[in-house]
Amino acid sequence: MNIHIFEPVDQVLCLCAGVSAPPGGVKLPDSAGGFSYEESGTLLSITSNRFIHWSTSGDTVQLVEQSLDTNLLNNAIRLKFLHCSVLPGGVHIHETLNNVIILIVTNLSVHRLVLPHPTRMYRSELVTELQMQSVFTDVGKLSIQDEAHSFILPQSPAASAAWISPNGHAHFALAPPTGGVTVVTLPPHDQQGSVSLLELKQSSVMQRLAGWMPSAIRGEQSPCDLAVSLAAWSLEDDTFIFALCQDHKLRVWSFKLQCVLVADLLDYVPVGRAELRCVPGQAHRLRVCFSGSTGLCVCVYLAIPKRGQFCVLQLMASDNGRYSLENISTQFSTQETLVDFALTSTDIWGLWVDDDNQTVVKYINFEHNTAGMWNQVFVQPPPEEEIHIGLDQDPRETYLDVLFSPLRFTAEAIVKALQIYKRGTERFVDVPWDALKKEVTLAVENELQSSVTEFEFSQEDYRMLQVEFWSKFYACCLQYQEALSTPLALHINQATAMVCLLKKGFVSFLLPCFAVDHLYLSADEYLSSEEETPVSEGDSDLSRDVLQMVQCLRMVSDCVQGEMACEMEKALELLLSPERAAEQVLENMLANDRSNVIEDITNKLQDVRNPLAAMGALLRELDLETDMETGPETTAPPAGQSLNVRISLSQLYGSTVAVSVVCQAVCQVALTRALLCRDLLILQHLYLRLGDNVSGAQSLQLQQDLIPRCSHLLCCYYLLKQLSQTLASPVPLDTLDANLQHLSVLELSDSAALAPNRSVLNPQTVVELFYQNVGRKVIVSQLFGQRDLQAAQSPLHWPQLSSSVVTLLGQLWPSNPGFLFPECMMGNCQYTQLQEYVRLIGPWCQANVGSCRFILGQAYLASGEGQKALQCFQEAAPEVEKEEFLNRLTGSEEEAGTTAPRLLYYNKVLRLLEDVGLPELVIQLATLAISEAVNDERSLAALWTRIFKHHLDLGHNREAYEALTQNPDASRQLDCLRQLVVVLCERAQLQDLVQFPYVNLHEEVVSIIESRARAVDLMTHNYYELLYAFHINRHNYRKAGTVMFEYGMRLGREVRTLRGLQKQVNCFLAALNCLRLIRPEYAWIVQPSPGPASDRPGTSPKRTHDGELAAAPVSRQIEILELQDLEKEYILSRCRLTLAQQHPPSAAIAGTAHAHAMNCLSPWIYPLPVSG
Repeated sequence: MNIHIFEPVDQVLCLCAGVSAPPGGVKLPDSAGGFSYEESGTLLSITSNRFIHWSTSGDTVQLVEQSLDTNLLNNAIRLKFLHCSVLPGGVHIHETLNNVIILIVTNLSVHRLVLPHPTRMYRSELVTELQMQSVFTDVGKLSIQDEAHSFILPQSPAASAAWISPNGHAHFALAPPTGGVTVVTLPPHDQQGSVSLLELKQSSVMQRLAGWMPSAIRGEQSPCDLAVSLAAWSLEDDTFIFALCQDHKLRVWSFKLQCVLVADLLDYVPVGRAELRCVPGQAHRLRVCFSGSTGLCVCVYLAIPKRGQFCVLQLMASDNGRYSLENISTQFSTQETLVDFALTSTDIWGLWVDDDNQTVVKYINFEHNTAGMWNQVFVQPPPEEEIHIGLDQDPRETYLDVLFSPLRFTAEAIVKALQIYKRGTERFVDVPWDALKKEVTLAVENELQSSVTEFEFSQEDYRMLQVEFWSKFYACCLQYQEALSTPLALHINQATAMVCLLKKGFVSFLLPCFAVDHLYLSADEYLSSEEETPVSEGDSDLSRDVLQMVQCLRMVSDCVQGEMACEMEKALELLLSPERAAEQVLENMLANDRSNVIEDITNKLQDVRNPLAAMGALLRELDLETDMETGPETTAPPAGQSLNVRISLSQLYGSTVAVSVVCQAVCQVALTRALLCRDLLILQHLYLRLGDNVSGAQSLQLQQDLIPRCSHLLCCYYLLKQLSQTLASPVPLDTLDANLQHLSVLELSDSAALAPNRSVLNPQTVVELFYQNVGRKVIVSQLFGQRDLQAAQSPLHWPQLSSSVVTLLGQLWPSNPGFLFPECMMGNCQYTQLQEYVRLIGPWCQANVGSCRFILGQAYLASGEGQKALQCFQEAAPEVEKEEFLNRLTGSEEEAGTTAPRLLYYNKVLRLLEDVGLPELVIQLATLAISEAVNDERSLAALWTRIFKHHLDLGHNREAYEALTQNPDASRQLDCLRQLVVVLCERAQLQDLVQFPYVNLHEEVVSIIESRARAVDLMTHNYYELLYAFHINRHNYRKAGTVMFEYGMRLGREVRTLRGLQKQVNCFLAALNCLRLIRPEYAWIVQPSPGPASDRPGTSPKRTHDGELAAAPVSRQIEILELQDLEKEYILSRCRLTLAQQHPPSAAIAGTAHAHAMNCLSPWIYPLPVSG
């Protein structure tokens, strides 16, 4: 499988090579290549999983540094060589202890770039950053055009090779058009020196200081020894230069000893040698590889018409210093056009383009493959040329879904098509994905509107216009996508076995294919050559049946195209029965079978000895269900590993590139297996129709076991396909903060970290979001476990990513007990995607049913649908003790020992609803929870208290009172009663407060109101009047009189103002009225205990003049007051009021009745008459 990665360019540098523009210019083919660091396979190295790839086009070289572990900043540059064309394969990258050196060859010059090595940029052994600087970060500061780093060539070379000597010299081996090899040597970059040239000839050695004399002038060497491909390899203190010439000969040069070997490659050609000698081998290729087992090997590709040939030759050295070549292997290739090939210690990898301009990648083990059968590499096919649009589908939405679906079109192709479609009037740089989608929609719709000349036309005509214009834009995107997909080269990292396919616009990563996917995707000629398959588990008969069954599936797949495929897809989307949809597709196939394809499938199916066993083997391989639970503890770092190992593992496969690689692989696996399950389901229904050939037991097994299993797997893989193509929604920071608060209420994991350094043109899918935040930690934990020394020393291996894909698929598999993916979506506020996930799995998934209802409730809460959320929370409650995710919501083990798990669950949900601010829902759920807490008095008290609180907050006074009366905890009941009194008083809802019956709570209410009355300011609160009304309402007149008398007495002591005297008079009058309403023998009250008197009006009796607490009052003897005593107090207060009305300052004077009488006789109150 191949995965696409596109990287935008950060820096562009224009270089002048010091030459003028040649007349007419030179157009050389585009090329590409790659370089991997020596320690890229070492976990603890800063260059682990790190490489550089480059591409050339005309005068431009684009270099990109990538890492699978960390995101690299400023990692892409573009170098433009004015008036030059970069030689195909003319970029050579080498590393030294301190530097990364890039050697570039154009048709007129050579150049050297010296960059710092990553180990010198980060000298610390522990690098904890999520982002790191690339080696290209400071390339703009380099003196690239310095004479010491470049050299002008008088003639254009045909091929090149380059290397760095141990002393730092940069050597360029060039193939001049007159034959031979010329080596241009630049001095070490940190030393002074001059450029030197060495011309390698079989007859002589010429060393010059500048330029070389054309060989044709000297009359030496015929052009038949023109090298069409060069390679160089340093061994010990010498360097060997391999030159594959157009006379079909391989010449090996020693940089010290001149030509050491000439081999005629036609000797390895079995037939047609005489004809080939007359044709120059201009398309021959050469690659060199060194391994500890085979030594230095050379692989030569002989471009023989209609039968390309690869020869792997081993360079052998004898004791007398002579060299020879030993033919290890000869492999013949197909008739496609070779683009590039690569040699490893065991394999030959080839890249071709077939007659339909489709990319073909194959590889072969040249040591052990005696049959000469190349292994297939399944390259992702290009997007379909035509889009099927159903009658019920909107053309615009359909085309947009295809254009902006992951794995189909790169953003660069869409942007270029948009610019052409808009006739180049605008430039789109770093446009966000959603904005680009809007721009495309606007451009196509505007084009459609401008072409309409009629004001009115039918809906069908408008639909046809939409299809016409959208298909036009789609065709433009197809052209640019095809251009960007042009293959240029292969890059293989020998240390990690990573294989990359370098294309014109992006990079494709090749991952090992799983056995069942390999069988389904293989062409018939490869299937016929298979003798056994891992799916059959060593059973040869079963293996043969499986292979024939897969051939039947391929035949079914060829029939299910276009509208039938769309109908099956639509049935899955609408949650219709897959079995019924497969039957309808089969009926359609039978009705339209004009080529007898069904008969061919039936005949092929009858050749299978045990079809049900073969179907069962395929289903077992496809089923990813496991009993293993993956909870949050699996993401924790192992405790036994050292710090540097833990840090390295925390970064392993964590970059944006690695995230895209793994998740695109998941998408491709899901796509492939969904098609396989679809075809198998149709084939199973076809097998049921065979009649007499199917026994009753087989029919029963099919209907009760195999067909339901296949239907279930089809739904699972369809779900995975949808998830891997669903984009994650961007979430504002305030929403993330609110979500973090909600998760803290539930005591779940926190919100996700933001993805750094992600291009706006590469939107993130929900599967990538999950892998980045949760899945990768589980994968790394399972790959390395508790290993420490082994993890540090064992090399990183690219096929590990295959294990990562399997692990990630297992985490996403809906039938597994783990619940990490939905929990991650909830934690990252992907509520719309979460609702779609639960909708898709609802009819057929029986795992984590309660957990799914809970997270669906969370999604409804986020969208403001509280009642739906409450319904989901209630539906999840019965599964609390059965599912791991819900068990984690029930709190600590200590609480679980004393409280029922379901009650703990309800408490968490109630806290969540309170945090969101939905008191009505809190009341509903708490009322429901009461039925679960019948025997738990503590929980009952807490629930009734919660119900009381929210009823009171909502103004439901009657319901709040009823709730507090149901509370079994006396202390909580008293607290609620106190709160009820205070709140209703503050709201001035005294009518409700007075009229409540207060059964068995009468004394408590009176005590609460009395304590409040005696504790607050008399002039701002009316608790005494409330208590008076309370007693009057209950016809307790003596109590009412006592309250008003106490109120009047306190007014006299504490409020010595005119207004205070007025209120005091009214209080005494009310007290008199109360006592007169009862029989005389009961018309008495107990005189309230007076508080400390204040010598200043309006001051608190509780504190002294200095503000200190006053001493506690001395207890006094109880005194009974009768009606006449109250009348005296009333008369006295009335007199004081009259006096104060005449002379306001007298209101503040305290004293006895006699003192007040003397004050009334004062001359300043009643002045003497003046005689006339």
